[in-house]
Amino acid sequence: MQHLLRYKITYVLLGLMLLPLLSTAQLRGELNLPEHDDKAYHFGINLGFNRSHFSFGHHPIFMQRDSVMVVESINSTGLNLAWLVDKRLSEHFNIRTYPLNLTFTEKAFEYNLKYPDRPGGEDSVTRKKVQSISLALPIQLKFSSDRIGNFKVYMIGGLKAEYDMAANAGAKKAENLIKLNRLDYGVEAGLGFHFYYPYFVLTTELKTGWGLGNLHSRDQDLKFSNVIDKINSRTITFSLTVE
Repeated sequence: MQHLLRYKITYVLLGLMLLPLLSTAQLRGELNLPEHDDKAYHFGINLGFNRSHFSFGHHPIFMQRDSVMVVESINSTGLNLAWLVDKRLSEHFNIRTYPLNLTFTEKAFEYNLKYPDRPGGEDSVTRKKVQSISLALPIQLKFSSDRIGNFKVYMIGGLKAEYDMAANAGAKKAENLIKLNRLDYGVEAGLGFHFYYPYFVLTTELKTGWGLGNLHSRDQDLKFSNVIDKINSRTITFSLTVE
């Protein structure tokens, strides 16, 4: 069910990206900002909405004990705020980054417990939320198509490093927590569309991020942590940028 939901979300976001195409005037008529793409640098303000979850593996202890019957990662919605800096390399290639890139998310694990600690606030189905406030620094290579009137399509791919200011790997009282490391790194890929208006360029973009670092600071003494081995982040982001 979680996989089906993620696919549906992706299709909805793709639909939102293409909404500006309904304005046929964007593709015909006078050419807006004809010299925009010839500039050496472009700057923009980016607002994004993300859907994120954890990809994880069960630790062998999960099969040896029966206190936790099922573990699932739950999708959550978050917000991105960023400042875009784009450097033109050639007619079709640019390199870009986001020197200021804040990401707010709240992921969660859902546990089916055989022996819930009801006085401690647990139930047979218990969710443990993991809040995150991250500073990310991506470096992306962008390949653009030829401009068609006031429209252009592009693809991106790149790497990113991310520092979670709310990570709790160093927490001492963590009986009911899942400890996560602060530093993560991964790869990103996406598709975007530029729409040229008389005074600005509006960009819609959909990208996916795969975390490669193990976020889990596993503690064998914590029942919500010891049944999980590695944890990797997974994110789908829909964003709007105004240049």
